[in-house]
Amino acid sequence: MVYFTADTHFGHENIIRLCERPFKDAEEMDEMLISAWNERVTENDQIYILGDMFFHTDNPENILKRLKGKKYLITGNHDSSWLKQDYYQYFVKIDNYMEVSNEKKSFILFHYPMVSWNHSDRSNTYMIHGHIHSTTDQDFWPLIYKNSHILNAGADINDFHPVTFEELIINNQKFKNDHAPSSST
Repeated sequence: MVYFTADTHFGHENIIRLCERPFKDAEEMDEMLISAWNERVTENDQIYILGDMFFHTDNPENILKRLKGKKYLITGNHDSSWLKQDYYQYFVKIDNYMEVSNEKKSFILFHYPMVSWNHSDRSNTYMIHGHIHSTTDQDFWPLIYKNSHILNAGADINDFHPVTFEELIINNQKFKNDHAPSSST
């Protein structure tokens, strides 16, 4: 199975307030994220992390050792603060950008959402991103809202669980239905 997630922000106390996450502190958040991850992901599954895995974490290795799956990290703006050569052993691959595909679909994986990407004109190609959490009050939102092929893998809109591609489609559509841009945009 293949899973996607982004913006877990393990260890980041302020993300709870900034994104209105339902946790009392970073420790509770981290434990819930680890549990949610391992309930779904097995050691043989692939999981693509679209950036900002940790932020302000004292010891990422304590968490990395506990997370199941074959991990692929697409680095985000906060990953340079924790990512050291010592941690590369926990990932199959680390890169700023990835293109992957299966028999039917192609996925462009980047931390930041893009409105144009390689083969964006094809009906079987999707842009999967993180970075924006659940933000809908910026100029980019109407563009993302209108494009069903731009999918947010962020933990904040995916119930803090890694999700399959099919779940990404459902969760993004539900989020978009609940957050239509105002007619003035």
